[in-house]
Amino acid sequence: MEKIRFNNGKLRILQISDAQDLHWVRKTMLVMLENACEQLKPDLIVFTGDNILGNHLRDYRFSSKKKEMSREEEFEIMRTALAHILDIPERRGIPFAMIYGNHDDMNSFTGDEQAEIFRSYSMNRGFENTGDLCGTYRLPVYSSDGEKQLLNLWMINTAWHDKALDKCFNDITEKQVEWFKAESETQKNENGGNPYDSLVFMHIPLKELEDFTQECSPEEATVSYNNIHLKKADGVWGYLNEPVTPLENDNGFYQAVLADGGVRAIVSGHDHTNDFVGEKDGIKFVASPAASFRCYGSGNRGVKLFEFDENNTSAFNCRTVYYNELCGNGPVAKLRWFWDADECEKKKFAVLGGIAAGAVILGGAAALGKLLKK
Repeated sequence: MEKIRFNNGKLRILQISDAQDLHWVRKTMLVMLENACEQLKPDLIVFTGDNILGNHLRDYRFSSKKKEMSREEEFEIMRTALAHILDIPERRGIPFAMIYGNHDDMNSFTGDEQAEIFRSYSMNRGFENTGDLCGTYRLPVYSSDGEKQLLNLWMINTAWHDKALDKCFNDITEKQVEWFKAESETQKNENGGNPYDSLVFMHIPLKELEDFTQECSPEEATVSYNNIHLKKADGVWGYLNEPVTPLENDNGFYQAVLADGGVRAIVSGHDHTNDFVGEKDGIKFVASPAASFRCYGSGNRGVKLFEFDENNTSAFNCRTVYYNELCGNGPVAKLRWFWDADECEKKKFAVLGGIAAGAVILGGAAALGKLLKK
């Protein structure tokens, strides 16, 4: 498998979070992602979970009622849903990596079974581990000449559905933490006792992300729920549009990250409308917005771009590139948004209902006119 490497001294990682769609995909997202690849020219794409709306694979098209179908039929629906987003990097020859989110595993299939779909793509660079560690792995990034490792990308699974209990869990297990500690130690030994600079990608954020919010008066708040009013903390860049919904338990993972000493950022999705960056313990915490148009979102739908320089991998630039930057502000782009965005559903059907009613009225008026002429 070809190495992930810097390209002429630069590395551009495109994060796509919460694509969260079905085999009947809303094509506005695909247009946005195609444009992101074309305009931003990433060297690697990282899908950070909720890649599909896995708990709705059996739904009827215009209803949440479930169809009766075999596991084989459901699996093919899953394959089709994933193909919408995976075909984009595959066609363009862009390496990609993936982790699971809480919606990915809420169906009939294990993580290993889903991973077989990813592994069937030539541009896949992940999912080496199986069993309990499926979805948790490490990606090394090499220099432009491919001779020297410069970065580690830690991909951490944070959610799964227990089929026997029919229950979703969102935490990092002790086994994952032990794996991370052992892998971290191995990497330090290979690098003369020093950690590689690295990023951690996960779907559901750590509890530490809540440190970048603070309670405030109702007038200052950007988020209010259960008589709690929140705004982003001082020094935090970006937008807080909903409460942070973190892991229930990380089983000491954050302490293991601090002990590693090389992690420069912890990147998450999950909270669709949050889009901010804060810093704690020398680590940037990056909350990225959703790409999905099928599920709830806001005007900050888009992708996140991380840019590294080969000569200084301890620093990086990151920014959200929004839909209107990628697709423009013209009437076609606006119509696409209106047609596909989840929050526009009621308005869309109201408009369609109005058009239908207008057509009926006009048709009736025309028929009456003919009758009067007779």
